Amino acid sequence: MSPMADSPADTHPPMGLRERKKLKTRVAIRRAAHLLIAERGYEATTVEQIAEAAEVSPSTVFRYFPTKEDIVLTDESDLFTESVLRSRPPGEEPLESLRFLMTRAVAALLEHEPEVMRQRARLLVEVPAVRARMTETMAETSQLLSRVLADRTGRAADDLEIRVLTAAVMGALREATLYWAERDQKDDLVALVHRALDTLKGGPCP
Repeated sequence: MSPMADSPADTHPPMGLRERKKLKTRVAIRRAAHLLIAERGYEATTVEQIAEAAEVSPSTVFRYFPTKEDIVLTDESDLFTESVLRSRPPGEEPLESLRFLMTRAVAALLEHEPEVMRQRARLLVEVPAVRARMTETMAETSQLLSRVLADRTGRAADDLEIRVLTAAVMGALREATLYWAERDQKDDLVALVHRALDTLKGGPCP
């Protein structure tokens, strides 16, 4: 898949008023967190400070994001993961469907929120709690993707091969992101994700 210029929400049905309000609150919380972390550092930024900057209560922050780590690891593309995967052409190889999904999300975030992506990558390298939470959330996402791929391919919901594939793809995305961050974000991240996924097809190049 080539990088997509559109936002992850572009092909999603229009939201109702309630959903738009909830999305607005999510975005306000995320933006407040990223600004405060850029100014003060991750450890020095508290949920209470984020809530005050976003003009919501701390309980509202936790209603949208169970942990502080979730605020910096979540973006709006997460809302459309399942619908995008289900919209892929029938008969497309599962790995290629996942490639489209992953590289599209990365490309969109780099275009629309580049500083968010760069800050997230730095935190993954610098903050063990963020890196650990990323591993947990990727496992949860892998389970969701497994169910969708099972539906698309007519396999059982707990099919081992599907579970292994989705877990491997999420692991490839994680390692590509860390590789990018560890090298001062100088490379093309979308190309690195393609390269990581190509490795799942044929193993490391000689």
